[in-house]
Formats: sequence, C-alpha cells, structure tokens
Amino acid sequence: MGLTITIFGITNLTELKNFAGGTMTKNIDNYRNLQKHLNRQPVGYPRTFSGADIKVLKHIFTEAEARVATFLDYRFQDIDVIYKKHGTVGYSKEELNEILYGMAKKGGIGYREKHGRPCYCNMPLVVGMYEGFNKYLSQEFLTDFDKYTASPSFGISFLSTAVPQMRTIPVAESITPEHRVSSFDQVSALIDAAPGPFAVLECICRKKKAMEGKKCQVTDRKETCLAANTTAAVVLEYDMGRELSRQEALALLRENTKQGLVLQPSNTREIEFVCSCCGCCCGMLNIQKKLPRPLDFWAANYYAVLDPEKCILCGVCAKTCQVEAIRVKKQHKKIVEIYIDEKKCIGCGNCVTACKVDALALVKKADETVPPENFETLAEILMARKKTTWEKVKMTTRLMLGLPQSR
Repeated sequence: MGLTITIFGITNLTELKNFAGGTMTKNIDNYRNLQKHLNRQPVGYPRTFSGADIKVLKHIFTEAEARVATFLDYRFQDIDVIYKKHGTVGYSKEELNEILYGMAKKGGIGYREKHGRPCYCNMPLVVGMYEGFNKYLSQEFLTDFDKYTASPSFGISFLSTAVPQMRTIPVAESITPEHRVSSFDQVSALIDAAPGPFAVLECICRKKKAMEGKKCQVTDRKETCLAANTTAAVVLEYDMGRELSRQEALALLRENTKQGLVLQPSNTREIEFVCSCCGCCCGMLNIQKKLPRPLDFWAANYYAVLDPEKCILCGVCAKTCQVEAIRVKKQHKKIVEIYIDEKKCIGCGNCVTACKVDALALVKKADETVPPENFETLAEILMARKKTTWEKVKMTTRLMLGLPQSR
C-alpha cells in the first residue's frame, strides 16, 4: 500500500476523488481544449494541479497545432474527413495536410497511409507522443514529462485502461514444444507473419537516462527498439531509425534477449513494435516494480517456477530478473533461500535461460490472454471499456489497499 501512495502522492480519499475526477479550475485556451479533447480519448490525458499537463503539450505542439489536433480522433482518418471537420479554420486542404504531416513528424499525432491516402489520429502520451518525440528530447521537456507522469491523475488514467497497451512475451529459449505456445507469444512467429518493413531505433528510455547522467546496467547498446509494419514505415518516413531486413530484425531481438532484456511488443496480434526493456531504465518496468499487484495491470501468459531440489542458491536468477520478482534470503552474506513472487513475475523467461542447472521453468497460465488483432481493434476496446470516474476511484482504492483488481 505504501508503494502505491508513493507512486501517486495520494494521502486520502478526498484527494483520490479529486484526482480521478479531474476537479480543477477552468482555463480555456487552445492547449486546455486539447487537453480536454485528449482526455476523452481511449487512454486519457487528465489535467494536473501543477499545470505540467499543459507544459508537456507546449513542448510538442505550437498553439496553432494544438487547435488542429482537437479535430482529430483516436481512429485514423484521411485528410478529406479531417478537412471537413476543420473547414472553418481557414486552411486549404493542402495547407492542413502539411501542418498535420509536420505534427506527426514531431510525434504529436499518429500517421499512416491507407489506400494511398495520408491518415492521422490522436495518440496517447504513453505509448505514443512521448516515444514519437524521441528526436526532440530536451532536459526541459523531460523535467515537465516526469512531473506530469508522476502525478496521481496520470497514474490513475494510465492504469485504468481495460487492457494494457503492451505485453510481455517469453524469450524463445525459455519455452518448449510442451508449452503449446500460441503464435502471438513467439517473437519469431510475429516477425515471420509481419509484412514489414522493419526498423531499429534508439531506446527512448535509455536515452532519457543518459541525458540524466545515468548509465544502463544491462546494455551499452542504444539501438534496441524494433518497429514493424506501418509503425516502421512511419519511422523510416521521418528518419527516426534505420531499416532492417527480416533476418536482421530477428538477429536484433536474439541479441537483446541474450543480454537479458525483456521483450514487450504492442498488445496486438499484428505487431507495431517490440521494445526490449531493462529494469533500470524502462518506465513500464519501473511502474511494474512499484505496484503491489502488478499482474492486475499486465498482459502475460507465463510465470516462472523454481525447483528447490535442483537450485544451487547461486542467485544468478535474481540478478537477471528485471522486475525484482525473484527474491533471495541471506544469512551471514550467504544465500540460504530463493523464492519467486508470483504476483510480480511477468513470465519473460530470462531467469530460465540464465539458470545453468535447469532449476527454473516457465509455466503457462490456465487462462490464456489473447491480444486484440491490431492497433485499431485495441483502440476500440480501450474506448468502449473506458472507466468512469467512480470506477477509477474504486480501482485506485483497491490499489492503495493492495487488493486484487478486476478488469
């Protein structure tokens, strides 16, 4: 319970209700209108008492762009549809498309081509605008971003989605034919099924840490994030990364898992990206480590089990675990017991491959979680099942008390 209070800064239920409901003073301008508009989208973008929500938007959008962004939707829409909504502003269709293209280049909105037509949509801050802003990071932006994402209102909104935006899949070496692994839990199957293209780009989490003067404890490599299909096409269009072949994409992920990074793709059967995450830098995994019952908010189909008869108490598995799910008990500086916290294990399989005596194995959960088909389907699910203010209050109350959640 104390960890959750530390995360959100909430000390009583009155504060909780205010944060969940967004009780604030009114300040109508283009940025405030955009904040309200984004907050009505699937993941939400709640306001804060500190004003950090507006400061973040000002880094990403000019005032004119903020006004244009309020005419977009969480669904991708082509320029003709958007222009009909936006006709009173005074731009020609060509001018509007140029503005939208520039906004997408900065990561402020989503972009892809459909049937040869440019299409745009609103994106969540995470996963979305923040990652798209990779090329334009500044210390000032990161300060405002940290302040906003540490706020109670953002935390509640981010955790209250019907399904997570990302999920964990096991490393290939940790699974066996007996697992009857679904294709969406096999990274090689995901890559094989993807039409492409593929692109590698710099991990924004490690870049952020480096800008803060901190070094990743797992890898010195910067280019570890893989984009695929339409997301990769955008990455290449905007010169955010470099293109990889299908075999190079697989080799990249093999190297990432060899170093102990956790594979986290988009929570869809058709992949958009595969992040390779470490516990010291990744924002997602750091949230996971702080929650009392993180698996209530996580998508994973496996968990690790330890055979104490085979375990030699070397502790390598605990050092390998990126989410601190494996604990060791010491006496006189010597390990005397190792155990796994099943509420925290996300089934990445890194501990299994690290163990030299085969004392660890992955077990498939009885109820398999099948991810949505694609980005559009995921967005529709998030929107259709978006929680009300009262549901957010109940969710956060249970979180504070360390009680299990129901999605």
